[in-house]
Amino acid sequence: MVIAAADRQAVALGLGPGMKLADARARVPELQAREHEPLADAVRLARLAEACERYTPMVAIDAPDSLILDIGGATHFYPSETALAQDAEDRLDAAGHAVQWALAGTPDAALALARHGLKEGAEAQLPVSALQMDSKTHQALERAGLYLVGDLAERPRPALAARFGMELTLRLDRLLGVEDRPIDPLRSLGNVVTERRFAEPLTHIDAALDILGELFGEAAEQLAERGQGARMIRMLLFRCDGDVARLGIETGQPTRDSALFKRLLRERIDALNDELNPGFGYDLIRLTIVAAEPLAAKQLRLAGGEDREGDQAALISQLSTRLGRDAVQHFAPADSHIPEQGLLALPALDVPAPAPWKIPESDHSPPRPLHMFDPPQRVQVIAEVPDGPPWRFTWRRKTHQVLRYEGPERIASEWWTRRDGQQPGKGGLTRDYYRVEDARGRRYWLFRHGLYGDEKARPDWYIHGLFA
Repeated sequence: MVIAAADRQAVALGLGPGMKLADARARVPELQAREHEPLADAVRLARLAEACERYTPMVAIDAPDSLILDIGGATHFYPSETALAQDAEDRLDAAGHAVQWALAGTPDAALALARHGLKEGAEAQLPVSALQMDSKTHQALERAGLYLVGDLAERPRPALAARFGMELTLRLDRLLGVEDRPIDPLRSLGNVVTERRFAEPLTHIDAALDILGELFGEAAEQLAERGQGARMIRMLLFRCDGDVARLGIETGQPTRDSALFKRLLRERIDALNDELNPGFGYDLIRLTIVAAEPLAAKQLRLAGGEDREGDQAALISQLSTRLGRDAVQHFAPADSHIPEQGLLALPALDVPAPAPWKIPESDHSPPRPLHMFDPPQRVQVIAEVPDGPPWRFTWRRKTHQVLRYEGPERIASEWWTRRDGQQPGKGGLTRDYYRVEDARGRRYWLFRHGLYGDEKARPDWYIHGLFA
């Protein structure tokens, strides 16, 4: 067993990654060692990244042990960039994490300086290993007498590219700040971001909810200037101890209605498994409009009274917030003649995409049952001839005598997805549908799965739906 990571105290004692655990214990008998858990480390690093969003929404993870914060334009609450970084170090140190940070103009330079314990402007003193090239390239550089990044910076780029490849010159320019690399933030930036910082932390939930209402009002003003309304809203409540509470709201239609936002926010909080706990208080609250859509101004009713047009969308938004996004669904038409694939059950919050064309329904189109089974249920059928209409069928241990029938309505399979022996509901065989009525007046939708003799020796029968 070897050491995967060591803290500062262990490094000061001469221990470090790669050393055998037995040798480390021989040197430091009182050594405390814990099992390496990469997955737990990744989860912890992700939580630290979320906590660092108090400084800037542009936070990226560089596995396995680094965070990148793009603080350009985010230092207006601090005297300087150094003060911001020092505050982050103090908070992480209070949480029990040793931090090594550095400031630079590019993410690659900041990471390299931090990992090698150098400060801003010392890029030339970095070893060539900071380029993170393969071991063969590192050995070739050292054999050529190039040990520091500053040695490479003095060399002509074409000569370096010809000998070591374009990848080396690209990484070198990123370390020296000649070329920038965009980071991949933990969360995408929203259309509108509003936040409020507090000198005295908020210790009451009601006060925090009032602030969220004010922030949404500010965001709504910005959206109104653009002619847009909010569809997805994300809220972050940062506690003094580093914990972050996250809330999200999605609406059925774009909105700038503060009253609707407050109702949905209350529903979202009531639906939480764990109640919001302010602890020692929230010192930062941020509201982000993640998704927005066009929202035109509405004409007020001249005769007075309320406009009930948006009640359905408000009801869908409130039910989806209370019960869950996938609990409230609506049917959307699909371009398929297979009955069970003609409609898709989608979350009601999703606005269906416009159809490329619309086929007008004929007045003589065959009726469809009110209730359909998915998948169709197997039945036992007796027919006068193998390929004739059903005469009697047994379903759920009950026998039904057919008095009237209509059909067949033949629906061919999707030949481009046809497979031999495929189950019903997935295409593959031709179906002959019959609308039948039993002795008690109940009507059913049955189909024979497969053409007798051509596609199947003994086709199976299924019940696919019930008529009212």
